[in-house]
Amino acid sequence: MAKNPVIAIVDDDEGVRTSLASLVRSLGYEAHAYESGVDFLQHAPGDDPACMIADIQMPVITGDELQAQLIASGRRFPIIFMTAFPSENVRQRVMAAGAHCYLGKPSSGDEIIRCLEDALAGHDAQP
Repeated sequence: MAKNPVIAIVDDDEGVRTSLASLVRSLGYEAHAYESGVDFLQHAPGDDPACMIADIQMPVITGDELQAQLIASGRRFPIIFMTAFPSENVRQRVMAAGAHCYLGKPSSGDEIIRCLEDALAGHDAQP
Protein backbone atom coordinates (compact mmCIF):
# COMPACT_ATOMS: atom_id res chain seq x y z
CA MET A 1 0.00 0.00 0.00
CA ALA A 2 1.44 3.37 -1.05
CA LYS A 3 2.08 5.85 1.71
CA ASN A 4 0.69 9.38 1.36
CA PRO A 5 3.34 12.01 0.62
CA VAL A 6 4.60 13.80 3.73
CA ILE A 7 4.60 17.59 3.66
CA ALA A 8 6.76 19.30 6.29
CA ILE A 9 5.42 22.65 7.49
CA VAL A 10 7.99 24.89 9.20
CA ASP A 11 6.61 28.15 10.60
CA ASP A 12 6.96 29.88 13.96
CA ASP A 13 3.32 31.06 13.82
CA GLU A 14 1.07 28.38 15.32
CA GLY A 15 -2.00 29.63 13.44
CA VAL A 16 -0.20 29.40 10.11
CA ARG A 17 1.11 25.90 10.95
CA THR A 18 -2.38 24.74 11.91
CA SER A 19 -4.11 26.17 8.84
CA LEU A 20 -1.44 24.86 6.44
CA ALA A 21 -1.59 21.41 8.07
CA SER A 22 -5.38 21.39 7.64
CA LEU A 23 -5.06 22.41 3.99
CA VAL A 24 -2.41 19.75 3.34
CA ARG A 25 -4.49 17.03 5.03
CA SER A 26 -7.60 18.07 3.07
CA LEU A 27 -5.63 17.25 -0.09
CA GLY A 28 -4.91 13.74 1.18
CA TYR A 29 -1.30 14.33 2.19
CA GLU A 30 0.31 13.74 5.57
CA ALA A 31 1.36 16.94 7.37
CA HIS A 32 4.22 17.17 9.86
CA ALA A 33 4.41 20.60 11.51
CA TYR A 34 7.51 22.14 13.09
CA GLU A 35 7.74 25.43 14.98
CA SER A 36 11.22 26.28 13.71
CA GLY A 37 14.04 25.22 11.46
CA VAL A 38 15.86 23.91 14.53
CA ASP A 39 12.78 21.85 15.46
CA PHE A 40 12.72 20.33 11.96
CA LEU A 41 16.45 19.54 11.98
CA GLN A 42 16.24 17.93 15.44
CA HIS A 43 12.92 16.07 15.22
CA ALA A 44 12.12 15.28 11.59
CA PRO A 45 12.03 11.57 10.81
CA GLY A 46 14.99 10.13 8.91
CA ASP A 47 13.14 10.14 5.59
CA ASP A 48 12.96 13.49 3.84
CA PRO A 49 9.50 14.93 3.22
CA ALA A 50 8.09 14.95 -0.30
CA CYS A 51 7.94 18.76 0.03
CA MET A 52 8.40 21.48 2.64
CA ILE A 53 6.43 24.67 3.16
CA ALA A 54 8.59 27.07 5.17
CA ASP A 55 8.44 30.60 6.47
CA ILE A 56 11.41 32.86 5.75
CA GLN A 57 11.33 35.04 8.90
CA MET A 58 11.87 32.72 11.87
CA PRO A 59 14.03 33.07 14.98
CA VAL A 60 17.40 31.28 15.27
CA ILE A 61 17.42 29.81 11.74
CA THR A 62 15.62 31.65 8.93
CA GLY A 63 13.96 29.68 6.16
CA ASP A 64 16.72 30.49 3.70
CA GLU A 65 19.36 29.44 6.26
CA LEU A 66 17.45 26.17 6.75
CA GLN A 67 17.47 25.66 2.98
CA ALA A 68 21.25 26.25 2.88
CA GLN A 69 21.86 23.76 5.73
CA LEU A 70 19.71 21.12 4.04
CA ILE A 71 21.53 21.56 0.72
CA ALA A 72 24.94 21.47 2.45
CA SER A 73 24.02 18.13 4.04
CA GLY A 74 22.86 16.70 0.71
CA ARG A 75 19.15 16.86 1.48
CA ARG A 76 17.25 18.12 -1.56
CA PHE A 77 13.47 18.21 -1.86
CA PRO A 78 11.05 20.88 -3.09
CA ILE A 79 10.63 23.85 -0.74
CA ILE A 80 7.80 26.35 -0.96
CA PHE A 81 8.67 29.54 0.88
CA MET A 82 6.06 31.87 2.34
CA THR A 83 6.79 35.23 3.91
CA ALA A 84 4.94 38.25 5.22
CA PHE A 85 8.00 40.33 4.31
CA PRO A 86 8.74 39.59 0.64
CA SER A 87 12.11 40.73 -0.62
CA GLU A 88 13.32 40.45 -4.20
CA ASN A 89 16.87 39.72 -3.00
CA VAL A 90 15.71 36.83 -0.80
CA ARG A 91 13.38 35.56 -3.55
CA GLN A 92 16.24 35.49 -6.06
CA ARG A 93 18.58 33.78 -3.58
CA VAL A 94 16.20 30.99 -2.53
CA MET A 95 14.94 30.38 -6.07
CA ALA A 96 18.54 30.20 -7.38
CA ALA A 97 19.25 27.64 -4.65
CA GLY A 98 16.37 25.48 -5.88
CA ALA A 99 13.24 26.66 -4.06
CA HIS A 100 10.07 25.66 -5.84
CA CYS A 101 7.88 28.71 -5.03
CA TYR A 102 8.19 31.99 -3.16
CA LEU A 103 4.83 33.28 -1.93
CA GLY A 104 3.79 36.30 0.09
CA LYS A 105 1.56 36.01 3.15
CA PRO A 106 -1.28 35.78 3.06
CA SER A 107 -1.53 33.53 0.01
CA SER A 108 -4.71 32.01 -1.31
CA GLY A 109 -5.35 28.33 -0.73
CA ASP A 110 -5.51 27.88 -4.50
CA GLU A 111 -2.04 29.41 -4.93
CA ILE A 112 -0.56 27.17 -2.22
CA ILE A 113 -2.28 24.10 -3.68
CA ARG A 114 -0.97 24.89 -7.16
CA CYS A 115 2.61 25.25 -5.89
CA LEU A 116 2.32 22.09 -3.78
CA GLU A 117 0.86 19.98 -6.58
CA ASP A 118 3.44 21.29 -9.06
CA ALA A 119 6.23 20.50 -6.58
CA LEU A 120 4.96 16.97 -6.02
CA ALA A 121 4.58 16.43 -9.77
CA GLY A 122 8.13 17.68 -10.34
CA HIS A 123 7.18 20.74 -12.39
CA ASP A 124 8.84 24.12 -12.14
CA ALA A 125 6.53 26.75 -10.63
CA GLN A 126 6.58 30.46 -11.39
CA PRO A 127 6.15 32.52 -8.19
